[in-house]
Amino acid sequence: MKLQEQDVPRDDSVNSIDAAHPTGQYAPSFINSIVEFFSKTWTIAEWEVRKIRHDSTDLVTRAVQPALWLLVFGEVFAKLRAIPTGSNVGYLDFLAPGILAQSVLFISIFAGIAIIWERDLGVIHKFLASPTPRLSLVVGKALSSGIRALPQAIVIYLLALILGVKMNFNPLALLGVLIVAVLGAGCFSTFSLIIACLLKTRDRVMGIGQVLTMPLFFASNAIYPISAMPAWLQVVARLNPLSYIVDALRSLMIMNAPPGNLPLDFVVIIAVTIVMVIIGSILYPRIVQ
Repeated sequence: MKLQEQDVPRDDSVNSIDAAHPTGQYAPSFINSIVEFFSKTWTIAEWEVRKIRHDSTDLVTRAVQPALWLLVFGEVFAKLRAIPTGSNVGYLDFLAPGILAQSVLFISIFAGIAIIWERDLGVIHKFLASPTPRLSLVVGKALSSGIRALPQAIVIYLLALILGVKMNFNPLALLGVLIVAVLGAGCFSTFSLIIACLLKTRDRVMGIGQVLTMPLFFASNAIYPISAMPAWLQVVARLNPLSYIVDALRSLMIMNAPPGNLPLDFVVIIAVTIVMVIIGSILYPRIVQ
């Protein structure tokens, strides 16, 4: 009986150990959770990007549209001098960041269609049955859209150089362009995911995407400055997240770019992206209902 009493730890001794190391048992668990979250997020993103290797023509076809905008629209309006840029940069210099933002928008706004395909194939059911957090699923898909946007940035940089655009090749500026492109693509792809979770059919998501792309693009400062817009459209443009993406890209990409507000641009882009991701992670299970 005495041996049994000695083998059983007393409650006060356990409490004293916890008091001496109050966070000892929680810190490793918290760190492991963070590491596991990023690991699963990257796994989802890598799985999505792997699809490009099976259909690399998608990257080629998506590069045609920005090339046409720069080579045709940009060259013509640069010679006409019809659109004032309000700065000492040429129109092609002014346009190139806007076309990159347009490419980011067009690549990501239809991402919800892929979610519906995955639901029909039963992939979403397997994701939801796994212990992977819903937030990891949504962030992973957003990150994959951002990675898909990077080849578009390379194409536009090459075309801009050929056309004589004065590009800024400062390493920090290049890093900033990559971050803005990834965040912008993640924002709009998650917005598309939200639409897919609500509408649940490919035709409806395609229709909404087509309805939204042109208003988002033309109601921004991608191809003309906000100061050239009528008053009501200026209000819309300042509420449009694409305007802040364009403004950030223009400040980072172009030498002697018109003055922008990079801190405000990053705050708006990050805030909108976080809100979209949170809403997307809440609505994600509804895609199978």
